[in-house]
Amino acid sequence: MNVLLKAAIWMLGAIAAFSFMAVAGRELAGDYDTFEIMFYRSVVGAIVVVSIIAAQHRWAEIRFDQFRQHFVRNVFHFTGQNLWFYAVAVIPLAQVFALEFTSPLWVAVLAPLILGERMTRMRGFAAVLGFIGILIVARPSVETFEIGLAVAAAAALFFALTNMLTKRLTRDNTIASILFFLTTIQLVFGLIMSGYDGEIALPTLEALPFLILVGFAGLLAHFCLTNALAIAPATVVVPLDFARLPVIAIVAMILYSEPLDIWVFVGAGVIFAANYANIWNETRKRTA
Repeated sequence: MNVLLKAAIWMLGAIAAFSFMAVAGRELAGDYDTFEIMFYRSVVGAIVVVSIIAAQHRWAEIRFDQFRQHFVRNVFHFTGQNLWFYAVAVIPLAQVFALEFTSPLWVAVLAPLILGERMTRMRGFAAVLGFIGILIVARPSVETFEIGLAVAAAAALFFALTNMLTKRLTRDNTIASILFFLTTIQLVFGLIMSGYDGEIALPTLEALPFLILVGFAGLLAHFCLTNALAIAPATVVVPLDFARLPVIAIVAMILYSEPLDIWVFVGAGVIFAANYANIWNETRKRTA
């Protein structure tokens, strides 16, 4: 089996997992707030991650000397994920996914400030082109402005901050260590934030499958994406990841009667072009 086919199979898993998580989040939104969804997602995630670490005797990989960085990373991720679940509930799923694709562009803009990387002309061009794509997707106006669009864009920003801190942590931490702190820290965040009003909605028989699905899908999506990136270059994985948009658009049309908006695809195409141009340029410089 060649590298491209293996990467495509992993990305099919990631696309399916992201789509399942979006649908589960939409189904849960009527009875659970985003903090409660994140709490139950973290419960499932923590059980899975701790079980795997225990079964493989990998406790020695869990390092607490960088706990502060793990904590800050998970503040950003918890915020971004809550914003994402809110957006999933209030705007078309295709718009959420299209705006989520701007996360790598935020990385390009913020990396010089956080990681000390140099801002190049291509990164600047990609950021401007991506912003144009955002405007096409959102088409903002006073009459048609949706708060969910701003929330989805903000989620992409927080995901970018998360990715940059993850990149820094991977220098000295294994994936097992990062996932352990991700699930356990966010479990505490979710418990505190969902219980701040003295009430936490308990799982019902109808909601339990979706709560479990959110937890498993979140872990599976990132596991599949990481494996795809491990065996194939980003210039191959990114176009495959872009298939998430038409998939979720079709799913939303079937399940929720959401119309296929051509401008969402046009704007997402512009965002994809900006991402791909920047990734291609970075890859070319490394191999030169």
